Amino acid sequence: MSDALAFWTIAPGVGEHRRERLGEPGPDETLVRTLASGISRGTEATVFAGRVPPSQYAAMRAPLMAGDFPFPVKYGYAAVGVTPDDTRVFVLHPHQDCFIAPAAMCVPVPDRVPTHRAVLAANMETALNIVWDAAALPGERIMVIGAGVVGLLTAALLARIPATRVTVVDIDASRAAHAARFGCMFAEPDDAPAGQELLVHTSASEAGLRLALDRAAFEARIVEASWFADRWPSLPLGEAFHPKRLRLLSSQVGSIAPAMRGRRSYAERLALALSLLEDPLFDTMLEPPADFADLPQAMPRLLQGGLCHVVNYGSRPCSA
Repeated sequence: MSDALAFWTIAPGVGEHRRERLGEPGPDETLVRTLASGISRGTEATVFAGRVPPSQYAAMRAPLMAGDFPFPVKYGYAAVGVTPDDTRVFVLHPHQDCFIAPAAMCVPVPDRVPTHRAVLAANMETALNIVWDAAALPGERIMVIGAGVVGLLTAALLARIPATRVTVVDIDASRAAHAARFGCMFAEPDDAPAGQELLVHTSASEAGLRLALDRAAFEARIVEASWFADRWPSLPLGEAFHPKRLRLLSSQVGSIAPAMRGRRSYAERLALALSLLEDPLFDTMLEPPADFADLPQAMPRLLQGGLCHVVNYGSRPCSA
């Protein structure tokens, strides 16, 4: 048996470490010692604040989370660790220094993907699914509204499609440098170009979705990829929405996009996302690491801003 330390959210904006005994792995399970985990800021901020709507409790459960919404809950889904045979793996597991997971959920990390960069895999998987849902075409004028982690990863993938012109829009002008690294243009909302044929919204703001409707070309597709949790955005669907024959689509990573459903399993989609992280440019999206030991005190600060916050676990072994 091994002991483990896990991060739990116990009240709005309050987290603590809890110790637990793991027992022995079953025949289809493995012990994982965590090297790093990533904070998926948008979703985890919602969970940390207790803003998951009761109607979405079941849908919002992470694969290996513990507890129940709203509190107490052990949440997270971006852990990179090492198995007893020294294989580095990515697992959709909450923030915890050692854990037992189904072997089928432990996806090997490619040798060319460093441990800290690998924590982006869950967000890259979301971006990949958005691109599948969007069905982007070569040469399209594309706008991604919201330059958070998912927005930038989505823009980076869309910019690889031949002859696309991808513009990233955000209220934070400092994100322009990130957009440029991925071959994208950048604009603040007032300067966002019109006539866009594909628009992806990731800002989780009413203003961002309204901007998408305003800048859309005739018969454009708008992919809503952000989650509003318990907020109810108001949209101008009575103005040009119908004359322009706009299509408003939702994208959510919990289901594989229809274009690839039946062709790729969840494990294959995650493995593909990890392989896409071989590009060292994605290191620019990683914030300086925080120590797991400090996470209860640091989490409120980490959720306030930045891109991908990495949690570092050091070298403590899983001990009896």
